[in-house]
Amino acid sequence: MFSKSKINDPIDAPKADDVKPTVPTAPKSSAPAAAPKPKPSPSVLASDLTIKGNLETTGDIQIEGTVEGDIRAHLLTVGEGATVRGEVIADDLVVNGRVVGRVRGLKVRLTSTARVEGDIIHKTIAIESGAHFEGSVQRNDDPLSTGNSAPPQLPPMMDGN
Repeated sequence: MFSKSKINDPIDAPKADDVKPTVPTAPKSSAPAAAPKPKPSPSVLASDLTIKGNLETTGDIQIEGTVEGDIRAHLLTVGEGATVRGEVIADDLVVNGRVVGRVRGLKVRLTSTARVEGDIIHKTIAIESGAHFEGSVQRNDDPLSTGNSAPPQLPPMMDGN
């Protein structure tokens, strides 16, 4: 009816000579590993806001109003009713509204409602049907650099005569 448990069996119990001293270790943290910080929301400039001056951030900006000045951001979205007069520089740029000035970006997208009056220097570009664009387009592996953006000069053509 009752049986003897192996836990209490003296055969399995360690002898005093067999016990090795243990080195105390630092207690393990009960807190979980620090979670990565959530990505902040983009800064939004409302449609009734007009800014005269330059904007610069390493974050994201969404323009719905009017900016008269240069803008530099990681991700820049120009809203459908927005107007930007100045140079626009971004890693990722989406134009739904109007930009009057040079556009520089690693990835540039002009949607069907975009109106751009100025040169575009890009690494990759997408222009949707219906977008209005007046200017030149130049592909560059590093469009964000502030160096001379003039196209490289080609050597003169050799005349066969």
